[in-house]
Amino acid sequence: MTNDSFDVVVIGGGAAGLSGALMLARSRRSVLVIDAGAGRNAPADAVHGLFARDGVAPAELVARGRDEVRGYGGSLVAGEVTTVTGALDEFTVRLADGRNSRARRLLVTTGLVDELPDIPGLRERWGRDVVHCPYCHGWEHRDQAIGVLASGPIAMHAALLWRQLSPDVVVFTGTGDAPDDPERLAALGIRVVPGAVAAAEITGDRMTGVRLTDGTVVARDALAVPTRMVARAAFLADLGLRPVPHASGMGVHIPVDAAGRTDVPGVWAAGNVTDLSAQVGGAAAAGAWAGAQINADLVTADADRAVAAYRARAGAPA
Repeated sequence: MTNDSFDVVVIGGGAAGLSGALMLARSRRSVLVIDAGAGRNAPADAVHGLFARDGVAPAELVARGRDEVRGYGGSLVAGEVTTVTGALDEFTVRLADGRNSRARRLLVTTGLVDELPDIPGLRERWGRDVVHCPYCHGWEHRDQAIGVLASGPIAMHAALLWRQLSPDVVVFTGTGDAPDDPERLAALGIRVVPGAVAAAEITGDRMTGVRLTDGTVVARDALAVPTRMVARAAFLADLGLRPVPHASGMGVHIPVDAAGRTDVPGVWAAGNVTDLSAQVGGAAAAGAWAGAQINADLVTADADRAVAAYRARAGAPA
């Protein structure tokens, strides 16, 4: 890959990146996908809510996507991008191992990192019985004893979503404020447990409860935990692109317009790096859309070049 040039380099090889690369490769664009192998959903057993692929393992979904991109002539490499420099038509993408590639356009689909509260046991069970999204994991924990670790307005939202899936829901407020509508919680049988959470209790290969700092253990089969979502985008700093706070308050992201364009000409972004709440299907759709927009941009640029060359051959004014 060293010193090779491509129409498009896609940074990130998850659902958004592979869908964008597929769209571009099918348009006969030279495409390189660089993936660090740190998919957000890697700890989960399966992908859910994805049309015609519900229940597929994350690794299998990625493997299928890679094969499809290769089938249309796309290139894929494993590696971590450390810096991106240059400008429109002349970007240079550098990897940690010293390799680099050039690109006319970039598609950034590196996703995000979930920052969990600093509570023992959460990271160990993340994506299994310590979860975030009821649409991704709720069915698997239906009718179980579910805990929601949240305070303030987000606690109410999360509690109502999980109550749809189980009659046994408890809200742990930690050191924050209690939910702002206790009557609604009481009407639905949702109990509020105040006090700081010390740890998730783990027995064998599953979570069995939540321990408070006073030693009380509340038996729970699963714990829903809101995270701070941070876009993986440090490598874009030399281009002047840095994550900014998302309007939802959920974390930081790279803003884009309706076509997936960032503020830097020639750079698009799709998936969780810009849309913090996107599920796999939404990320894939956004990647495909961005891929189509990039191809359209290149089509216009190529046509403009052809016109300039045509005029030069004909002796017409450029």
